[in-house]
Amino acid sequence: MNLTLYSYWRSSSAWRVRIALELKGLAWQYAAVNLLHGEQWSAEQKARNPTHQVPVLEVLEGARPLRRLVQSMAIIEWLDEVHPSPPLLPPTADGRARVRALAEHVNSGIQPMQNAIVLKLLREKVPGWDQEWARNAIGGGLTALETAVGDGGAGRFCHGDAPGLADCYLVPQLYNARRFGVETAGFPTLLRVEAACAALPAFQAAHPDRQPDAPAPAPAPAPAARST
Repeated sequence: MNLTLYSYWRSSSAWRVRIALELKGLAWQYAAVNLLHGEQWSAEQKARNPTHQVPVLEVLEGARPLRRLVQSMAIIEWLDEVHPSPPLLPPTADGRARVRALAEHVNSGIQPMQNAIVLKLLREKVPGWDQEWARNAIGGGLTALETAVGDGGAGRFCHGDAPGLADCYLVPQLYNARRFGVETAGFPTLLRVEAACAALPAFQAAHPDRQPDAPAPAPAPAPAARST
């Protein structure tokens, strides 16, 4: 079974799946879909996913696609069922409900509010307001998530002492918070978990800057000429 992930380097939804694939230690191929250049609107991407979105996980046997999976939550839970070790969900029903709720807090409660399509529509209506909207939505959502993660179930990670589903959602959302200028110092529990994640090779490999379609870093400015 071969896995190909259709992804964009800075898509938080695709990033979540990359983390899960790396935590599982699975071999997979990266296929870039450049959202900035509109490649998501191609007929090829529509055939993979009628919403034109990433991620899409294509499962192949040889060169023949067996199935295409869409939506980060569905993909990650499929991975956890098909490749159960290491688990991304706790063994108890209560634990699984808690972790799913934390992940959905980001997936349904924060990320859609700062989705690129939403911000584009807001920007067209009131120029400049999209950034303020995103900061307010992300800041308010993370304030609630700080309370939810710190309610007693957290260990080194969002739930216990092993990384799991909720951590796959937290890390990309904190990255987005900084992109939009949200002050994160008020979220000590989330930052502590993020630091624990950042120390793991799986999270390092999944980082946007490590993806093949990430833009090359800008060259350092040349030193100013010294007058003589």
